Amino acid sequence: MSLRRRTAVVLAAVALVSTVATTATATSTDAQTDATQSDVSQSDVSQSAPVPPTYPQLAAKPYMGWSSWSLQSTNYPGVNPDGPGSFISEKNILTQAHALATKLKPYGYEYINIDAGWQDGGDEYGRPVANLKRFPRGMEAVGDDLHKLGLKFGIYTVVGLGTDVYRDGNTPIHDAPGCFTRDIVYPDLRKTNGWDSAYKINYASPCAQKYADSIAKLFASWGVDFIKMDGVGPGSWKGAPDDPNHNNTEDVEAWWRAVQNAGRPMMYTLSWSLSHRYADVWKQNSNGWRIDTDVECYCDTIVTWNSSVKARWWDLPQWIDDAGPGHWNNLDAINVGVGAMDGLTDAERQSYMTFWAINSAPLFAGDDLTKLDAYGLKLLTNREVIAINQSGNPARPLNQDQLQQVWYAQNADGSTTVALFNLADSPATVTGRFDQLGIGGTATVRDIWANQNTRDVSGSVSAQLPAHGSKLYKIVPNRYGPVSIPADVTATDVSRTTVSLTWRPSAGATSYQVFANGKQVATSTKPGAVVAGLLPQTQYAFTVKGVKSGRTSDASAAATLYTSADGGPVRYEAEAPTSTRTGDASVSGCSLCSGGAKIGNIGYSSTVTLNGITVPKTGTYLVKIAYTDGDTSRQSMLTVNDADSYWVNYHGLGDNDWGTPQVTYLPMKLTTGTNSIKVSNPNGYIADIDWITV
Repeated sequence: MSLRRRTAVVLAAVALVSTVATTATATSTDAQTDATQSDVSQSDVSQSAPVPPTYPQLAAKPYMGWSSWSLQSTNYPGVNPDGPGSFISEKNILTQAHALATKLKPYGYEYINIDAGWQDGGDEYGRPVANLKRFPRGMEAVGDDLHKLGLKFGIYTVVGLGTDVYRDGNTPIHDAPGCFTRDIVYPDLRKTNGWDSAYKINYASPCAQKYADSIAKLFASWGVDFIKMDGVGPGSWKGAPDDPNHNNTEDVEAWWRAVQNAGRPMMYTLSWSLSHRYADVWKQNSNGWRIDTDVECYCDTIVTWNSSVKARWWDLPQWIDDAGPGHWNNLDAINVGVGAMDGLTDAERQSYMTFWAINSAPLFAGDDLTKLDAYGLKLLTNREVIAINQSGNPARPLNQDQLQQVWYAQNADGSTTVALFNLADSPATVTGRFDQLGIGGTATVRDIWANQNTRDVSGSVSAQLPAHGSKLYKIVPNRYGPVSIPADVTATDVSRTTVSLTWRPSAGATSYQVFANGKQVATSTKPGAVVAGLLPQTQYAFTVKGVKSGRTSDASAAATLYTSADGGPVRYEAEAPTSTRTGDASVSGCSLCSGGAKIGNIGYSSTVTLNGITVPKTGTYLVKIAYTDGDTSRQSMLTVNDADSYWVNYHGLGDNDWGTPQVTYLPMKLTTGTNSIKVSNPNGYIADIDWITV
């Protein structure tokens, strides 16, 4: 296993966030008071049930605006003339605000988010204060100027208690008589956040809630409209179950309470690279969360395709169903506005904007808005693309077993938004089949970026795309039935006599009919079914029809595969002696893994090949893979018999937990007799492999 490179990110963030500076000296344990001692009664704070949002209209749609961090992080000539992060200042923020108000506000962009670097320690109550060299009039004055432009004011903070405001535990908490910083930390002064540069707060003390309240009310008094809290875990490659110091769920819950009671509507969002296994906590206690690392490359441009725009296609899928009104998946800044500065080709810039738009991600630019080029302005201000984003209907991939991917979203008006992406490094054709997308008959296809309509299209949409290129379509069927065709029928499990299927809900359907080789074999009131009574080692083509009041849709595209042979499915352990390893791929212990072991250190020149995988007939089989991945996600190629190759995406836990197995699956073509499956990725590390079953 290998963690992603984080050094540049960590150094930049720590250098620019005064509150996480390590200037305080820990006092001895015997000088600490117990963290639960306080003159404030526990009954003063309710910490049980989730707090409903006081301002439910907040984040009804993905927010739009601009953020300072992309320019702070780049080495592009002239942007940070006085060293890393020197861009941030009152003057530069207001310059960008005027540019946004003039160029982008008419299209819905309204937030100006001031990221790390605005702060310089804390006041007498440990609350943040502005760096007066950069913001000589203070943050409230900046907020007033933003509001006069009709814009909204965003600010940045970090989870935990800043070590520089601890002050030997003697800093009083504002509006909380008897509460001091010594009352809100653990006696051992354990560290937390993504950089281990703040003290972890102990929420067993009601003084802790009072501290969060004090900062939220301070921000509200400044006119803040948006809060970004950074370094939150589990996530950011920390906070696995055996690492409680980096579990900040209690901080998030406390801050959500504080924000709801601050007296001003303020959006509250979390960063960075949150762990998906705590998605329910993030959904109940925030307006959004970063699902990935920083998009910036920390290089001579703002981003590059490889660092790390392309990772979003792989990291997002496990989060898709968590997005919705009030809380959105944050993919980070969109840096598509200034070609020379972005570090991307025009094709990559379009794909970048397209992906953010179809997935209802917040649209906040990071470029120098005073220098937007004509193409960048066209991308940022296309009203149809913005409308797709603001509809709040995230897309999903039909599959990810190749680098040519089709993402789609079925719309309430019966149309379907379809994006084609070529993630490969060379030109390729990408095709979206109507039957897989749930589109029947002919349709009008609108190429949104090209502003062109093509009528009476049938069968598919297809395009020859450059490396990292894309197309964006709105497909409107010429004929609407009482119920639409089920889309994306997928097998998720298989045995000798059963197959588990899922599909996307059909518009208008109250139930579904499931067919195997043309014979109805099941009904369901939900978009999924377990089909039983099948024959072992038999090929079936499964189709689904939507039903409403006795009327049915056309049949879906077929999911075709073999059931398992007698005695199957068969499990093949990655660490078995029959497997072939190259390079550094090695066996490692894993208490929760099958057999107590797995294969790790796979990637680049290191591979593992599972041999002796036997099937009696040539055809498509559902292959399941057990793996561990503490990253946000990793990918590999599965190569069958040194011939056909498939990509597989391993959804990561994001918290550096490499000991908890997960399972993924994909249909693969195997040939009669014995087969080998090689697991590799010449361009990066992959998940650790436990076993596969066929």
